[in-house]
Amino acid sequence: MEIAFKRASLTDVDEVLALHYKYQIDSINEADKADGFITTAFTPAHLTRLIQEEEGLFIACVEDEIVAYAMAASWSFWLQWPLFEYMVNHLNDAECLNQVITVDNSYQYGPVCVDKSYRGSGVFEQIFNYSLAEMHKRFPIMVTFINKINPRSFAAHTGKTPLQVINEFEFNNNQYYKLACKTAT
Repeated sequence: MEIAFKRASLTDVDEVLALHYKYQIDSINEADKADGFITTAFTPAHLTRLIQEEEGLFIACVEDEIVAYAMAASWSFWLQWPLFEYMVNHLNDAECLNQVITVDNSYQYGPVCVDKSYRGSGVFEQIFNYSLAEMHKRFPIMVTFINKINPRSFAAHTGKTPLQVINEFEFNNNQYYKLACKTAT
């Protein structure tokens, strides 16, 4: 199985949204929830902006099918959602690389989604590393968060990537881990 990794283009938006919808908390099959889920809903306009302004939508393709994606963008992109506004206001509550984290030296990674038929094949690690390398061109620090009720995502991110828990927080009655890593190895 040959997997190609690339930056998404506008022609990929519908297929990315279809994959996203399969695993988004509001539309996921109940039986699939235990294997991880995505909380943030996206529209074609969101992905268009992510592609055109941020160059922050990365995809993994097998033949012509998108089997995974990872999103990454500056904090200004994410400010349209209240959770990310909260995170921006609390970026400096932890350090990475012995630096206080700021909107200028960091970006928000995620969500990431791998179709369940490709999980366990290394696609997750590869798309994570691809997005990390691409975003390294702009930022030295990656920041993300994981809902504590999503143990599969937590296990994948802390076991298969260089992300480390740097803090925990509560927002809208949900408990989260805040994670970070440097973008260059």
